[in-house]
Amino acid sequence: MRVLLTTWGSRGDVEPLVGLAVALRELGAEALVAAPPDEDFVKLLDRAGVPLVPLGPTVHSVVAGPKPPTGKDAFKLAPALVAARFETLGAVAGKCDVVVATGLLPAGARDVAEKRGIPYVYACFHIFGLPSRKFAPGLRPGTPVPGEETTIEERWEQDAAAVNGLYGPALNSHRAAIGLPPVDNVRDHVFTERPWLAADPALCPSEGMTNFDLVQSGAWILPDDRPLPDGLEAFLDAGEPPVYVSFGSMAAYAPAGIAREATEAARAQGRRVVLGRGWAGLEAIDDADDCFVVGEVNQQALFRRVAAVVHHGGAGTTTTAARAGVPQVVVPRIADQPYWAARVAELGIGVAHENPAPTAESLSAAFATALAPETRAQAAAVAGTIRDDGATVAAKLLLDVAGS
Repeated sequence: MRVLLTTWGSRGDVEPLVGLAVALRELGAEALVAAPPDEDFVKLLDRAGVPLVPLGPTVHSVVAGPKPPTGKDAFKLAPALVAARFETLGAVAGKCDVVVATGLLPAGARDVAEKRGIPYVYACFHIFGLPSRKFAPGLRPGTPVPGEETTIEERWEQDAAAVNGLYGPALNSHRAAIGLPPVDNVRDHVFTERPWLAADPALCPSEGMTNFDLVQSGAWILPDDRPLPDGLEAFLDAGEPPVYVSFGSMAAYAPAGIAREATEAARAQGRRVVLGRGWAGLEAIDDADDCFVVGEVNQQALFRRVAAVVHHGGAGTTTTAARAGVPQVVVPRIADQPYWAARVAELGIGVAHENPAPTAESLSAAFATALAPETRAQAAAVAGTIRDDGATVAAKLLLDVAGS
């Protein structure tokens, strides 16, 4: 059996698919991943021995400018990605038995599967963005700012209209070109009637939270057995566990001056610092020996060696920190990140830093809570509930889907 896995987004969108591909391989199936050809992702798939099919532009080229992408940028990117999916997935799907799509709304993937007559699965890593009677959607490009009298149901109707505006013309044009009829609601067409949720039930409880009967497998985790760099090992061994700070792929979204503010906050709490450079390019603020800067690293190993993790609230980083039993300070920036920050606070395993412009003082206060013995004890307790078999569960389900 061959499975086509596809996404377009940050590392948090790509790595879970690699984890699923490895789980499929262990069950005797073949998987290939169609994803953006960023250098980081190329290395990731090569390390896992999973074939990469380059899809669309690099993510770095879109998000790593001095300012975040604009609504105008979104209206250019959306049809370009639709065209890329029809072209790229269309070229390889004919040799596959099932298509799994995730990441930035993957309009075009279901349509290629439909044309090839093979099953399609939409998967997501959080419930944010799935229509719900419990919560309203975020704002998409083209969505008007809602008035106070706007109901949740009306907000979701506006969301569907915004998705149609972004993707509808391109999607239906490409569908017509391959002999398929138009779709009226692009969002619901992409999501299907039963999306899969690749998130841990303890971190992301889903029952009754959306309008769907979700298939929740648990997070798709790629095992990482790489050793830590020698210099980092030496730094960790030289003193008490430090605080780790990184904003991953956030680039222009990282808070201004976060390296300085976090370093000063950690020092105020008597802690050393490991800065994860990431796409935001975090660097040490001075030559003091209480700070170590690291690039791409095995976070599964590193998080077990630190006192707390400061991050943006991506699904992957939140899950990795929770599995490691390390307290978290989450400074959410966009999309689903406020949700994960709130869950960390609700579970008592860290702090949601709601101010998007953290200062040394506000971070120091957050560290005081995160570093408290009771927070670490709760983080350790929750870690024992996080399942690590989500990718295997999903892989077995896919074998059933392909064979049905």
